[in-house]
Amino acid sequence: MKILLVEDESRMAEALSELLRLEDYEVTVCEDGISGLGAILDVEYDIIILDVMLPGMSGFEITKRARRRGIKTPILMLTAKTELDDKVMGLDSGADDYLAKPFETRELLARLRALVRRNDVPVAEVLNFGDMELNVTTCNLTCTTNGQSVRLSEKEFRILEYFILNQKMVLTREQLALRIWGYDYESEYNNVEVYLTFTRKKILFIGAAVEIKALRGIGYELRSINV
Repeated sequence: MKILLVEDESRMAEALSELLRLEDYEVTVCEDGISGLGAILDVEYDIIILDVMLPGMSGFEITKRARRRGIKTPILMLTAKTELDDKVMGLDSGADDYLAKPFETRELLARLRALVRRNDVPVAEVLNFGDMELNVTTCNLTCTTNGQSVRLSEKEFRILEYFILNQKMVLTREQLALRIWGYDYESEYNNVEVYLTFTRKKILFIGAAVEIKALRGIGYELRSINV
């Protein structure tokens, strides 16, 4: 199991790398953000442990750039910051988990094991909600009641996938914009409603008993319609 540890505090990096090697992980250490990002882009790792406050480039920026380049490796962020906004920023930038310093080594190892298990779970080829079926390979949306099917555009697919994976949750416009357009979403913010309209029309077209419900001042929720 190959782990990349990006940590600029030498004593912390040495202690963590020794701990991880005792647990039979193969560890590579980088001590600044620029070399850390280079390692992420050059070598395939099983897990990345990433400090937030780094010389050269922050952990937030490294994560955003890695995700934009299609790197899907699980990222665990380490930071001395405990404020909620910082945790949200870390997760929204693409990190999979967040651990504030100081932490117990047992908790770190447990979180790493959880990330490994999560990464080993195969991605389902088909996602279901109500009488609606979304094929993640073909981007086809099908009503299981009548067999009617339609192909979604890339953004329609990503919107509906996000709703299905977060069913029973209310998603805000900001969350949708961030998910679909990433951190450069500001210029695309108003397009969220446009693509939601397109997606709703596709659901209506196949005749599924499902709707994307707008909750005024809160966000949007995927719901089954009682018929």
